[in-house]
Amino acid sequence: MDAQSYSAALTELRTVRDAIKKARAELTRLESDRDRRVVQLAAYGKAKAERIAPASGLSVADVVTLAPALAPTPLAADSDTAPRPPDPEAITTQAADETGPKPAPQPGAAAPAKSTETLRPAASPAPAPPAQPQRPHSLPAIAEGIAGDAWFTHTPGLASTRPNFTQQARSTVFLDTSTGILVHRSQTHRLDLGAASAADILTSVFHTIPEGVERIYITAGDPWHRDADRYPYLRDAVAAWLNAPIPGWRTDTGRGRDRMAGHFVHARNPVGRYQRDHSDHHVEIRSVGEWFDLDGDDPHTVRDAFVLLWQALRRHWDDAVLMGSPSQTGRDLWTRTIPTRGQHAEGFPVLSEELRGLLHATAGQGRNELITPPRVPEQLPQLVEYDRTFAYAKHTWKSPVGTPRRITARTFAAWSEKEQMRALYGCGHWQIRVSVPDTWNHVGLLPAPAPGDRAWHYPATPGTTFTTWAGGPEVHTALTNPIQPWKIEILDGILWEDGKPLDDWAKKLKETWTNLSAQAHFHGNAQQARAAHLASRAVRSILLYGIGAFAQRPRMVTGTTPRTLERDVPPDAEIIGFDDELITWQKPTGFARDPNAHPEWAAAIWSAARAALLTQRHRDQDTYAGALHTLPGTVVAFRTDALYLTQPHNWPYHHQPGDYLLRGRLTGPLPAPTTEEELLTLRDTGRTALATGQES
Repeated sequence: MDAQSYSAALTELRTVRDAIKKARAELTRLESDRDRRVVQLAAYGKAKAERIAPASGLSVADVVTLAPALAPTPLAADSDTAPRPPDPEAITTQAADETGPKPAPQPGAAAPAKSTETLRPAASPAPAPPAQPQRPHSLPAIAEGIAGDAWFTHTPGLASTRPNFTQQARSTVFLDTSTGILVHRSQTHRLDLGAASAADILTSVFHTIPEGVERIYITAGDPWHRDADRYPYLRDAVAAWLNAPIPGWRTDTGRGRDRMAGHFVHARNPVGRYQRDHSDHHVEIRSVGEWFDLDGDDPHTVRDAFVLLWQALRRHWDDAVLMGSPSQTGRDLWTRTIPTRGQHAEGFPVLSEELRGLLHATAGQGRNELITPPRVPEQLPQLVEYDRTFAYAKHTWKSPVGTPRRITARTFAAWSEKEQMRALYGCGHWQIRVSVPDTWNHVGLLPAPAPGDRAWHYPATPGTTFTTWAGGPEVHTALTNPIQPWKIEILDGILWEDGKPLDDWAKKLKETWTNLSAQAHFHGNAQQARAAHLASRAVRSILLYGIGAFAQRPRMVTGTTPRTLERDVPPDAEIIGFDDELITWQKPTGFARDPNAHPEWAAAIWSAARAALLTQRHRDQDTYAGALHTLPGTVVAFRTDALYLTQPHNWPYHHQPGDYLLRGRLTGPLPAPTTEEELLTLRDTGRTALATGQES
């Protein structure tokens, strides 16, 4: 591209920008008109939210937020957000007979994915009731008395056990739909894919390779996005691509031990599952983006990466098989580390559904927070990105095991200070009331239920008091942080024994990652070095998504209803799409009987990782790293495993899991980002600048 072409492209880009602004303005106008009409309909004496919801394309919760009079019962909100001065002591307790947070209904119903209070009323130019200030969504609590005590058990007849079978490998091909290049074993073919529909792909692949292929990885082209401009949401375009009729094929309904059936609709990495008519031939179309991000890599390099990954895993698991996704592979490999002798030879039992529901609702994952002016300067002197390498692998050495105990406020108060600190340092999940110190001037330390559509935020305003749930590592950090201890009131808690159910699994994956990373660094062949790098990223995905798979979320059922029968949409369903003929909806149906559901393990790792973003000790050099070891006002953002700062730091980096790696750096002055999009743009620019030595 020359200078003239560059200028012309910028002009075209500005035209697109202006068109987007106009489209957004029109969308805002239409949404405001819709909300006004919903409010008008709600004034009708016999109006019902479940009738208005499908007509408006909103969920019942959205309608109730716009028209509270349609709610079946008054909506309650957590009022523990008013500032108050902290007590002199850091750890306090609340007696069991005092008035505290009200227990939620029995989970699964106690753990909805989105509370009705998290939805915002939209402003309207037409006269409408005044908008109410957004309030934090309420978190569930353990039921009082004997009812809550009954949650502290395991699900009968459900436990993780070592499998007595070997997974069957699936014949796999790698296809670039933008070029038509197909790689099968050591052979390369060029296909004519037509419009690259699912039908075109299946027809072309099986015309070239008549038998045996069971998995098709798409390496480039994103064919499910071909008609994205015809749909309001990317997910709708993906669903239409997956569900388009294919002569001679139908949607797969599962087979044998493989309980995966039906398509998986995901905006970026969908999965299409198909079965040939009148045949036992099953095939998947998947995105390789589940495993690692590509940068123009051809299908040969991608296949080499999978071969290297399989070979490296076989050094630790002689029965290792690469399954369709890293999460499936991770959990399968973990089950093959379950001991056959000793304390856990019978496996690891699954918690009660009530405790699983509580953990699902109260244990978040990574911390994602953008700190904007005036908490940071309007103009940043620099933007420096530090990313914790293979972070979750640092926190798998200790995990909860055994039957959990309920630790009430009265029980906790009866313990000595040493017993209290030992419990908070152990494997626990705590309901707490938190007070930010009056003189605090740094970032927030503990997650709290957020107002609006966000799930969590991290209050840092001095004197703020809030009620939340947090893992032991975060509570311990808040009490022992290097700046000033926070006041924590223990309201209730769940405490497990310390164990090592993930240690062997994680050590093997860390050794595999180290081996592949070394190959990527030292290999003399550029393509093989790149393949080894991709394979090392796949190991990271196996551990990362394997841990996420332990969390187990409530099942969602997706269905469609003809527009002419909109009153038949289930009243508790969320409308996720509609066209001239059909309304598409989804609704939660509780938890499946999954023998490998261990949300307590995922929650413990996520809590430890969030705490390590604040402070982490490097024992070999007797030094610390993390946000609390920076000056106030210099932390710009947290993003899962990454910190964005206005100053560089000489933190130790030894290529070990959890170490802070300098990933990007820009020299300012730079306008402080105020949106995630702006932050990601600066991030990408900073990474490129650091790699090319052009930070200024």
